[in-house]
Amino acid sequence: MFSKSCEYGLRASIFVAKQSVKNNKVGVKHIAEAIDSPEAFTAKVLQKLVKNKIITSVKGPYGGFFIDEKQITISISKIVEVIDGNDVFTRCGLGLNECSDTSPCPLHNKFISIRNDLHLMLKNTSLLELVNYKSDVLKRLNFKN
Repeated sequence: MFSKSCEYGLRASIFVAKQSVKNNKVGVKHIAEAIDSPEAFTAKVLQKLVKNKIITSVKGPYGGFFIDEKQITISISKIVEVIDGNDVFTRCGLGLNECSDTSPCPLHNKFISIRNDLHLMLKNTSLLELVNYKSDVLKRLNFKN
């Protein structure tokens, strides 16, 4: 459903937010290791997130990436939109260019509700909510609770 970039962006945002809650700034290498992503690819994703004010970056010996109190309250849908755009919420379930209410694909009517539910769920889920989520899955990804 999401691109690999978006998956890494979501994981990086959660990881950076978890570290920020502990007043830690983290470098790209640490983030890449934690989310199991190539460092160069992680750097590009982080650059996009910084440019769109999802994550903050500070250069220098005491620098790194962090998320402030305002950023941590954003909805997950903002991260998805920054990286993947709105296509995940608007495109045809079969990937057809010509699909609409007047000329629907076989999945059109069923897929609209799934797409709308996904968008609503992501809009109603904050980064802070994911930071506070307790999960063994996050521990396996070096996300220490």
